[in-house]
Amino acid sequence: MTQHLTESDVALIAEYTRIGMTPDEVARMTVDLNAIIDSLSPITEYDLDGVEPTFHPIGTLSNVMREDVVGESFSQQTALENAPKQQDGQFLIPAILSDGGDR
Repeated sequence: MTQHLTESDVALIAEYTRIGMTPDEVARMTVDLNAIIDSLSPITEYDLDGVEPTFHPIGTLSNVMREDVVGESFSQQTALENAPKQQDGQFLIPAILSDGGDR
């Protein structure tokens, strides 16, 4: 098996993605990732000279979103009618990053 990635590479990737890994896990992941990369090697055997790259497998796919036009919308009062809590014309929701009080 070819060594595409080293344990140092895998440890740096784990650190970058904020995935905590023990040295044993890094070693096992290095073996697994190198095996995955090796399994993709048959792709290199295709003759792709003259084949234009595509950005999407469905070549003529186009944006199916509607035009962004100004239209009728809710008033602030209507939007807040069913809010369980509100304050100063805004939704009042529980905080998720502190003591849990309303924000």
